[in-house]
Amino acid sequence: MSNLKLLTEWCPLTLDKEAINESRRQHGGKLILKGIIQRAETLNQNGRVYPRSILEREVVNYQKLIKENRALGECDHPDSSVVELKNVSHIVREAYMDGDSVFGSIEILDTPKGKIIQSLIESGVTLGISSRGVGSTRSQGETQVVQDDFQLICFDMVSEPSTPGAFMLREGKEIDKRELDNVFTKSDKIDRICNEILRW
Repeated sequence: MSNLKLLTEWCPLTLDKEAINESRRQHGGKLILKGIIQRAETLNQNGRVYPRSILEREVVNYQKLIKENRALGECDHPDSSVVELKNVSHIVREAYMDGDSVFGSIEILDTPKGKIIQSLIESGVTLGISSRGVGSTRSQGETQVVQDDFQLICFDMVSEPSTPGAFMLREGKEIDKRELDNVFTKSDKIDRICNEILRW
Protein backbone atom coordinates (compact mmCIF):
# COMPACT_ATOMS: atom_id res chain seq x y z
CA MET A 1 0.00 0.00 0.00
CA SER A 2 1.22 3.52 -0.80
CA ASN A 3 2.16 5.96 1.93
CA LEU A 4 -0.24 8.84 2.39
CA LYS A 5 1.24 12.29 1.77
CA LEU A 6 0.01 15.81 2.28
CA LEU A 7 -1.13 17.06 -1.16
CA THR A 8 -1.79 20.71 -1.97
CA GLU A 9 -2.98 22.49 -5.13
CA TRP A 10 -3.13 26.17 -6.09
CA CYS A 11 -5.61 28.30 -8.11
CA PRO A 12 -5.28 32.11 -8.44
CA LEU A 13 -7.95 34.51 -7.15
CA THR A 14 -8.14 37.95 -8.72
CA LEU A 15 -10.48 40.70 -7.57
CA ASP A 16 -10.66 44.38 -8.34
CA LYS A 17 -11.80 47.03 -5.85
CA GLU A 18 -15.21 47.26 -7.50
CA ALA A 19 -15.79 43.50 -7.04
CA ILE A 20 -14.70 43.73 -3.39
CA ASN A 21 -17.07 46.64 -2.70
CA GLU A 22 -19.93 44.87 -4.50
CA SER A 23 -19.34 41.71 -2.45
CA ARG A 24 -19.48 43.71 0.78
CA ARG A 25 -22.70 45.48 -0.32
CA GLN A 26 -24.41 42.22 -1.25
CA HIS A 27 -23.36 40.35 1.90
CA GLY A 28 -23.84 42.83 4.73
CA GLY A 29 -20.21 43.93 4.88
CA LYS A 30 -18.76 40.44 4.54
CA LEU A 31 -16.12 39.73 1.91
CA ILE A 32 -17.23 36.70 -0.11
CA LEU A 33 -14.98 35.30 -2.85
CA LYS A 34 -16.36 33.09 -5.60
CA GLY A 35 -14.63 31.15 -8.32
CA ILE A 36 -12.79 27.98 -9.30
CA ILE A 37 -11.07 26.39 -6.32
CA GLN A 38 -9.84 23.12 -7.88
CA ARG A 39 -9.75 21.35 -11.27
CA ALA A 40 -10.05 17.69 -12.24
CA GLU A 41 -8.38 15.93 -15.16
CA THR A 42 -5.92 18.81 -15.56
CA LEU A 43 -2.15 18.64 -15.19
CA ASN A 44 -1.35 21.16 -12.47
CA GLN A 45 1.84 23.06 -11.59
CA ASN A 46 2.86 20.25 -9.26
CA GLY A 47 2.76 17.65 -12.03
CA ARG A 48 -0.37 16.00 -10.64
CA VAL A 49 -3.76 15.12 -12.06
CA TYR A 50 -6.84 14.65 -9.89
CA PRO A 51 -9.30 12.23 -11.51
CA ARG A 52 -12.79 13.66 -11.76
CA SER A 53 -14.37 10.75 -9.87
CA ILE A 54 -12.11 11.39 -6.88
CA LEU A 55 -12.79 15.13 -6.77
CA GLU A 56 -16.54 14.53 -7.19
CA ARG A 57 -16.51 12.12 -4.25
CA GLU A 58 -14.52 14.53 -2.08
CA VAL A 59 -16.74 17.50 -2.91
CA VAL A 60 -19.75 15.39 -1.85
CA ASN A 61 -17.98 14.43 1.39
CA TYR A 62 -16.99 18.08 2.00
CA GLN A 63 -20.67 19.11 2.06
CA LYS A 64 -20.94 17.77 5.61
CA LEU A 65 -18.24 20.19 6.80
CA ILE A 66 -19.94 23.06 4.94
CA LYS A 67 -23.34 22.28 6.49
CA GLU A 68 -21.81 22.04 9.98
CA ASN A 69 -19.90 25.34 9.54
CA ARG A 70 -16.60 23.44 9.89
CA ALA A 71 -15.21 24.00 6.37
CA LEU A 72 -12.45 26.24 7.68
CA GLY A 73 -9.23 27.14 5.87
CA GLU A 74 -5.97 28.74 6.86
CA CYS A 75 -3.81 31.62 5.76
CA ASP A 76 -0.97 29.63 4.08
CA HIS A 77 -0.41 25.88 4.01
CA PRO A 78 0.94 24.31 7.18
CA ASP A 79 2.99 21.11 7.23
CA SER A 80 0.08 19.38 8.94
CA SER A 81 -3.20 17.77 8.04
CA VAL A 82 -4.87 19.51 11.01
CA VAL A 83 -6.60 22.88 10.58
CA GLU A 84 -5.24 25.11 13.36
CA LEU A 85 -7.89 27.52 14.68
CA LYS A 86 -5.27 30.20 15.40
CA ASN A 87 -4.49 30.33 11.63
CA VAL A 88 -8.05 30.23 10.27
CA SER A 89 -8.78 33.02 7.80
CA HIS A 90 -11.95 31.90 6.02
CA ILE A 91 -14.80 29.45 5.77
CA VAL A 92 -16.06 27.71 2.65
CA ARG A 93 -19.80 28.36 2.28
CA GLU A 94 -20.35 26.46 -0.97
CA ALA A 95 -18.47 23.94 -3.13
CA TYR A 96 -19.76 22.15 -6.21
CA MET A 97 -18.56 20.50 -9.42
CA ASP A 98 -19.35 21.94 -12.84
CA GLY A 99 -17.65 19.96 -15.57
CA ASP A 100 -14.06 19.40 -14.49
CA SER A 101 -13.99 22.45 -12.22
CA VAL A 102 -14.78 22.75 -8.53
CA PHE A 103 -16.39 26.11 -7.83
CA GLY A 104 -16.63 27.61 -4.40
CA SER A 105 -17.88 30.50 -2.32
CA ILE A 106 -15.55 31.54 0.49
CA GLU A 107 -16.24 34.01 3.30
CA ILE A 108 -13.19 35.82 4.66
CA LEU A 109 -13.58 35.84 8.45
CA ASP A 110 -12.92 38.63 10.93
CA THR A 111 -10.06 36.71 12.57
CA PRO A 112 -6.44 37.94 12.84
CA LYS A 113 -5.45 35.85 9.79
CA GLY A 114 -8.68 36.77 8.00
CA LYS A 115 -7.84 40.45 8.47
CA ILE A 116 -4.45 39.82 6.83
CA ILE A 117 -6.19 38.18 3.85
CA GLN A 118 -8.71 41.05 3.62
CA SER A 119 -5.93 43.64 3.72
CA LEU A 120 -3.94 41.84 1.01
CA ILE A 121 -6.98 41.51 -1.25
CA GLU A 122 -7.97 45.15 -0.74
CA SER A 123 -4.38 46.15 -1.62
CA GLY A 124 -4.68 44.33 -4.93
CA VAL A 125 -2.46 41.36 -4.07
CA THR A 126 -3.21 38.27 -6.15
CA LEU A 127 -3.84 35.37 -3.82
CA GLY A 128 -4.54 31.76 -4.55
CA ILE A 129 -6.86 29.18 -3.13
CA SER A 130 -5.26 25.82 -2.58
CA SER A 131 -6.69 22.47 -1.61
CA ARG A 132 -5.09 20.46 1.18
CA GLY A 133 -5.66 16.75 1.56
CA VAL A 134 -3.96 13.46 2.22
CA GLY A 135 -3.47 10.61 -0.16
CA SER A 136 -1.06 8.89 -2.47
CA THR A 137 -0.08 9.31 -6.10
CA ARG A 138 0.99 6.91 -8.83
CA SER A 139 3.39 7.77 -11.65
CA GLN A 140 2.11 7.70 -15.21
CA GLY A 141 5.03 8.91 -17.26
CA GLU A 142 5.87 12.45 -16.10
CA THR A 143 2.51 12.79 -14.35
CA GLN A 144 1.52 11.88 -10.79
CA VAL A 145 -2.09 10.67 -10.67
CA VAL A 146 -3.88 11.12 -7.35
CA GLN A 147 -5.19 7.78 -6.08
CA ASP A 148 -8.50 6.67 -4.59
CA ASP A 149 -7.23 7.01 -1.00
CA PHE A 150 -7.21 10.84 -1.33
CA GLN A 151 -9.19 12.69 1.35
CA LEU A 152 -9.84 16.44 1.07
CA ILE A 153 -9.18 18.31 4.30
CA CYS A 154 -9.68 21.98 3.41
CA PHE A 155 -8.95 24.89 1.09
CA ASP A 156 -6.25 27.36 2.20
CA MET A 157 -5.45 30.90 1.05
CA VAL A 158 -1.90 31.10 -0.32
CA SER A 159 0.41 33.44 -2.23
CA GLU A 160 1.45 32.52 -5.74
CA PRO A 161 4.76 30.68 -5.63
CA SER A 162 7.58 32.48 -7.42
CA THR A 163 9.02 29.14 -8.54
CA PRO A 164 6.76 26.59 -10.25
CA GLY A 165 6.19 23.69 -7.88
CA ALA A 166 7.38 25.65 -4.83
CA PHE A 167 4.60 24.10 -2.73
CA MET A 168 6.09 20.66 -3.28
CA LEU A 169 8.49 21.25 -0.40
CA ARG A 170 5.56 21.18 1.98
CA GLU A 171 3.71 18.35 0.30
CA GLY A 172 6.23 15.61 0.81
CA LYS A 173 5.48 15.11 4.49
CA GLU A 174 4.15 11.63 5.13
CA ILE A 175 0.98 11.46 7.19
CA ASP A 176 0.40 8.75 9.74
CA LYS A 177 -3.14 7.37 9.47
CA ARG A 178 -3.51 8.01 13.21
CA GLU A 179 -3.07 11.73 12.50
CA LEU A 180 -6.23 11.57 10.39
CA ASP A 181 -8.18 10.70 13.54
CA ASN A 182 -7.54 14.31 14.61
CA VAL A 183 -8.98 15.59 11.33
CA PHE A 184 -12.00 13.40 10.66
CA THR A 185 -14.49 12.56 13.44
CA LYS A 186 -16.29 9.23 13.65
CA SER A 187 -19.33 10.99 12.23
CA ASP A 188 -17.24 12.20 9.26
CA LYS A 189 -15.99 8.67 8.64
CA ILE A 190 -19.50 7.21 8.81
CA ASP A 191 -20.70 9.90 6.40
CA ARG A 192 -17.89 9.00 3.96
CA ILE A 193 -18.87 5.33 4.10
CA CYS A 194 -22.56 6.17 3.52
CA ASN A 195 -21.63 8.37 0.55
CA GLU A 196 -19.58 5.51 -0.91
CA ILE A 197 -22.49 3.10 -0.51
CA LEU A 198 -24.87 5.59 -2.16
CA ARG A 199 -22.48 5.95 -5.13
CA TRP A 200 -22.80 2.21 -5.88
